[in-house]
Amino acid sequence: MQETLTQPTGTPLPISQRLDWRVPYLTSDLPGVGGVIRTEPEDFVVDEVPAYEPCGDGEHTYFRVEKRDITTLQLAQQIAQKLDLPPRAVSYAGLKDAYAVARQTFSVQFVPTEKIEALELDRAQVLWVARHRNKLRVGHLRGNRFSLRIRDVVPEAEDRAAAILERLKTSGVPNAYGPQRFGNRGDNHIAGYHLLRDDRAGLQAMGIRHLSRNLRGLFISALQSALFNQVVALRLEQGTLDTVIPGDIARKEDTGGIFTVEEVETERARAAAWEISATGPIYGDKLMQAQEEAGRMEADVLAASGLTLNDFRAIRERGVRRPLRYNAEGLTWRVEHQSVLWVSFFAPKGSFATVLLRELMKGDVPQDFES
Repeated sequence: MQETLTQPTGTPLPISQRLDWRVPYLTSDLPGVGGVIRTEPEDFVVDEVPAYEPCGDGEHTYFRVEKRDITTLQLAQQIAQKLDLPPRAVSYAGLKDAYAVARQTFSVQFVPTEKIEALELDRAQVLWVARHRNKLRVGHLRGNRFSLRIRDVVPEAEDRAAAILERLKTSGVPNAYGPQRFGNRGDNHIAGYHLLRDDRAGLQAMGIRHLSRNLRGLFISALQSALFNQVVALRLEQGTLDTVIPGDIARKEDTGGIFTVEEVETERARAAAWEISATGPIYGDKLMQAQEEAGRMEADVLAASGLTLNDFRAIRERGVRRPLRYNAEGLTWRVEHQSVLWVSFFAPKGSFATVLLRELMKGDVPQDFES
């Protein structure tokens, strides 16, 4: 039986509603273009943007690969087999979508460059090879550039897309977590809640009896993501996603440094100029907490879930700040044919292309994204 929390009125509220991760549209007043994505792998092109380039010497071999219709994990396993290496010896910066054309970098240690150049891969090809002194690790990327086609859009797609995307260029894209974070059933965060509360009965009711370390981390991360999305949803409803409010913790767009907002009007001008963005909480017991109005909002979200920051201490989740919006750099679009809309933009690491597509299409975006 699903656990419930009680509202002040005494009316029970299912935990699935209290932890709802869905967010409203930023462009709810603008009609979408409709359409479908991923008709062909070439309709979804992802170029990984590295955090740095290989220096040209060292014991690690970096190589860029173009893959299509295969997951990053499947490709890494294939590379390991062909090089006679254990799977963990093949490193990458991030996971890329499976049903797509994706270009990303891998690395291996103590493997000659000519051996990489000679690789014959199924559904992938090596584009270049270079040496570097350090291993490529998860997170060693600046973000991803997406080039996407939406087919079967409405006849008014050009004007509708212009209105939506111009607003997103100005206000930013809500930096919410997409549906892939919450699993095929959309309830990974509920499992995370039961796990944090050490509620074995709740987990068993969901059909979960044995948890690996990776699954534990996945479920807790989904819970944190759902709570973050609730803060995003509140800011969207208030119309304050693209600005700062008293007590916000803002992030500098150029350096990533964070600070508590004190001079609200001054910082609002900086937010409008894309110099800073407000952040929201990835809750943990050592979280840098917002103050005043922003702090009260974030505290209310956590309290409504029935959790406290101390609940995260046992699992050693310290908590971090995450921008509430992201800048879709280089956002461009055009109508290629009468019913095909092409969109291209850069999204920083950790941000989801699905959120922009959802605003544009005004409908649920398929959840088969690997990232």
